[in-house]
Amino acid sequence: MTPADLAEALMACPSVTPAVGSVFDTLEAMLAPLGFRIDRRITGEAPDGPVENLFAIRQGPASSRHFAFAGHLDVVPPGDGWTSAPFAPERRGELLYGRGAVDMKGAIAAMVAAVRAVPQDAGTLSFVITGDEEGAARFGTLALMDRMRELDAIPDLCLVGEPTSVNRLGDMMKIGRRGSLNAWLEVAGVQGHVAYPHLADNPVPRLVAMLGEFEAWELDRGTDWFQPSNLEITDLEVGNPTTNIIPPLAKARISIRFNNLHSGASLSARIAKIAARHGGTARCVISGEPFLTEPGPFSTLVAEAVEAETGVVPEASTTGGTSDARFLKDFCPVIEFGLCNATMHKRDEAVAVADLDTLARIYARIALAALKG
Repeated sequence: MTPADLAEALMACPSVTPAVGSVFDTLEAMLAPLGFRIDRRITGEAPDGPVENLFAIRQGPASSRHFAFAGHLDVVPPGDGWTSAPFAPERRGELLYGRGAVDMKGAIAAMVAAVRAVPQDAGTLSFVITGDEEGAARFGTLALMDRMRELDAIPDLCLVGEPTSVNRLGDMMKIGRRGSLNAWLEVAGVQGHVAYPHLADNPVPRLVAMLGEFEAWELDRGTDWFQPSNLEITDLEVGNPTTNIIPPLAKARISIRFNNLHSGASLSARIAKIAARHGGTARCVISGEPFLTEPGPFSTLVAEAVEAETGVVPEASTTGGTSDARFLKDFCPVIEFGLCNATMHKRDEAVAVADLDTLARIYARIALAALKG
């Protein structure tokens, strides 16, 4: 089967996050004949679960290096308005259409195709595949990592197949990502009649002042590898339908994407202090810490593999949202590289069939070089 055939088989399995079942059956059927030992587990409960995860490993010679491919089989809901059914992949001209084409069933198909070109005596290969990347990520890669520790199967290097390319395959790889934090803010007051403000305590002005302080907060000016951290106000709620009542409560939410000059804990502490100064409270949830794989041997071998197949030297970037690399970086150096991201999460998501073939060759080169060390 070609990489496009493999991608079609995966894309034909509906797997809206959190994913379980048939899509993992399909991937297992691809990997088992290639000599991989498959470990599948279902974890978690509603609303963020259950989630299925798959760890597959093909053991190389004793003491050989271990290289891991990582990714996710869950996809975002397709929505309406597709030209063809989102889970009935269709080739039209040079493109393959369907949900997951680029994010990221196409990349996983290319990984499967790539390992055919990597002999078993070259070293240990594994697949770290979750059904919970597009969702809460509570029961996905973190659970997989626990299982890998139990199996004593920690890789030396890991490649995540997120769609990192922008204008053409190969023009960008990710060597890091910013962290993500959301904070729910509340200011309590005393409800009362607007004509008798001395008998009430309006929380809205205090919340507005708090948000003004957050809005004026310059977190940093960026680093050599990261853009400046940014804070955005994402929600504001009073919920007062009555014109003559001073409300008893005002709420807001902020979101911060932060670089490696900060940690989730340090930001949470400062947010709580600012909220308290205005008579409010803050509940912070950290979705991920920033990570950076310093440019070096790993990024060089990835860049060389990309250039050999495409003639393009990928830009090393840390832009974009979070990915499961934020967890896997605790195991080993991690780099993300994959297909063009122009149609990810959109209607009529599509991948160029030729790009799938090229990506499989790139992944094979990366695996061989990574195992050689």
